[in-house]
Amino acid sequence: MTRSDAAALLAFEDGTVFRGRSIGADGEKAGEVVFNTSMTGYQEILTDPSYCGQIVSMTYTEIGNYGTNNDDVESDQPRVAGFVVRSESRVHSNYRSQEGLTDYLKRHNIVAIAGVDTRALVRHIRSHGALKGILSTSDLDEASLVRKAKESQGLVGRDLVREVIPARARAWNQALHQLGQQDPARTEDPSAPHIVCLDYGMKWNIARHLYDRGNRVTILPGSATASEVMALNPDGIFLSNGPGDPEPLEYAINTIRELTGQRPIFGICLGHQLLSMAAGAKTFKLKFGHRGSNQPVLNLLNERVEITSQNHGFAVEESSLPDCLEITHRNLNDNTIAGVRHKSAPAFSVQYHPEASAGPHDSEYLFGEFQQLVAQNSTASK
Repeated sequence: MTRSDAAALLAFEDGTVFRGRSIGADGEKAGEVVFNTSMTGYQEILTDPSYCGQIVSMTYTEIGNYGTNNDDVESDQPRVAGFVVRSESRVHSNYRSQEGLTDYLKRHNIVAIAGVDTRALVRHIRSHGALKGILSTSDLDEASLVRKAKESQGLVGRDLVREVIPARARAWNQALHQLGQQDPARTEDPSAPHIVCLDYGMKWNIARHLYDRGNRVTILPGSATASEVMALNPDGIFLSNGPGDPEPLEYAINTIRELTGQRPIFGICLGHQLLSMAAGAKTFKLKFGHRGSNQPVLNLLNERVEITSQNHGFAVEESSLPDCLEITHRNLNDNTIAGVRHKSAPAFSVQYHPEASAGPHDSEYLFGEFQQLVAQNSTASK
């Protein structure tokens, strides 16, 4: 493991500056500064496409103690604009570890800072809201960085999905990873349900869950049209998570509107927002978002509380919810909508991550409900 004592600065658009030392690549990156309250899963967070355009601060004090590996990734590369920690572990120890966090950050050209009072940083964001920031190891002039932060591009009105969607369609054939076991090979069953995923920045563990349940899984870029989706003759359609503001994604909203009612649909996170907007709802930007693996959600259908993993900065506006949608879940921290289902079409969505990598598994049942919906629709259509 290599270690650097080079200085690094994180400057907010409101003039607040945090000093620390570089633990990643040299350079300068702009982004909305957000925080994640998870104690584990930093590699999954780094590679989650939903963090595109954001500088992520971890609230847990020591990060990097179990290293990094080639399995715990949610996309083909890290997607964060920058990374902030209180303390990076000098030692990484785990039988699956292949590389230390610092080396991993440098290899993937991620600018990162340690030695920051992340408790003070989080309190600042909670008080003032998510702010634009600059993380730099090259320009250490505070006034210069604050000016750059003010002038940087924010998230509102920006289509970040275009920056993370895959270039072409692909068939998925990777099941859930079992610790200590080799992933079993599976013979493709041509009669198995076919799930087509619209990828707006999809976490790979979602595809693993869908494939693990015996489905054939095809991933399409989120820019695909309804006719391109239906040409694959899907049994079910999945709408993925993704980064940023859903409002500019008219192409995705129009596609989902055309698909609603044709096949069972399941949406997660950004997919939840887009399904709601396709039905006529609006969204709004949360003050500082929901990011972490300990978010409580109430399932209104059975009155059970689920601890969930979440990562989003926008939510569906309840006052705009159309009559065709029913609220099924609520976030217990702020009472925002955490899930909806369509009253007349086989479609539902949640504003959190039932695949939870890393995180709790309370909500895995949603994949089973989608599977059941696909089976019922397939039976009814025969």
